[in-house]
Amino acid sequence: MPKIESWDKFPAAVRQHLIERMRDREISVSDLNQLRLWVESKPEVPEGDWYKDFGSFKVCGKGSFSKTFLLRGQPAKGLAL
Repeated sequence: MPKIESWDKFPAAVRQHLIERMRDREISVSDLNQLRLWVESKPEVPEGDWYKDFGSFKVCGKGSFSKTFLLRGQPAKGLAL
């Protein structure tokens, strides 16, 4: 299984999309810190669709890359991590 990529390895368009979703979803600095710690642990992720629920938001991805953020209560597709 692949490991999640660090922020600096994301394609520029994906990074920009994630920044826009962080703003749209009003994800707090505290929540982003939870995400940072999880990413720094270099978790294994499946090749296909996946999501990680942090309680107040979800990060959704495919393979090694995060793709978007969802608010609590929004349905996510893929394997729950």
